[in-house]
Amino acid sequence: MSFNPYGILGNSPALQKVFKILEKVAPTDTTVLVTGESGTGKELLVRALHKNSQRKNKPFVPVNCGAIPKELLESELFGHEKGAFTHAIRSRAGRFEVANGGTIFLDEIGELDLSLQVKILRVIQEKEFERVGSNKTQKVDVRIVAATNRDLEEEVAKGNFREDLFYRLNVIPIHLPPLRKRGSDILLLANYFLKKFCTEKNREPLTLTSEVENLLLNYSWPGNVRELENFMERISILCEGTEVKIQDLPEKIIKTSKNSPYQAQKKEFLFPSLADMHKLNLNLKDFLEEIENKLILDALKKSNGVKNKAAELLGIKRTTLIEKIKKKKL
Repeated sequence: MSFNPYGILGNSPALQKVFKILEKVAPTDTTVLVTGESGTGKELLVRALHKNSQRKNKPFVPVNCGAIPKELLESELFGHEKGAFTHAIRSRAGRFEVANGGTIFLDEIGELDLSLQVKILRVIQEKEFERVGSNKTQKVDVRIVAATNRDLEEEVAKGNFREDLFYRLNVIPIHLPPLRKRGSDILLLANYFLKKFCTEKNREPLTLTSEVENLLLNYSWPGNVRELENFMERISILCEGTEVKIQDLPEKIIKTSKNSPYQAQKKEFLFPSLADMHKLNLNLKDFLEEIENKLILDALKKSNGVKNKAAELLGIKRTTLIEKIKKKKL
């Protein structure tokens, strides 16, 4: 494969599939739409696309459409003339002008107002625009790459995104898979980040135990690569010794991982069934009331009647427990 990922780590089939598409599209000027969850590394991917393109020696200009206030975004994209609005004390080039000859990356394009979507569509179709406060049309030669974590087809159906713009952007759709779908890439990235942060902090290298590796592989990583990177930085600071052990992991990783001891205990526990409720000839409300009463009495017994301790065992406030005891006349 001739595509250079420029530091994007991963050997998973899902990521290799993305690289194969990029290898074909990088040398062209075709518009690309990258989709994927937040934290998957969409900007890194687009930067690699630019570096593999014929425009690699020209500017790469990223714009986070969701981070710039809506009232300033048009000026940020297209520039403005002196006096175009309050505080416009001098003329200023926009991001499209700065990117001329290169690539402009419109991140979170799903956040654009409909009025700005029309202007982006015009740039794609006509390769021209006007600065805010100017009637002079300017030509521009840029490759447009957009990204979003939204479902743009759904946004089109809701009327929040122009259908014509969607089809103009979606010439080459590329979906960047979430970290949980990248298998052993999780450990590859975890070890890379761990080594990086240990080096930065001048501490001896850390290794992951097999138990920790298993938990990391089975955690869902809702924050994707960004969450993994932040977690490894935390470990590089807080972990004692030379091995990362289960006790060094946050509780949420231990509890939510499929193969964790917590999940195993959860599987072994038998929840009450509909048959149990019918055996007692109770409806749902009364059945749940009976279960709650039993748990409260068990907690009071175990705590020798000390309500603070009983409330702690139940995971509720002391005042809530007292209210329940009074209401139930326990």
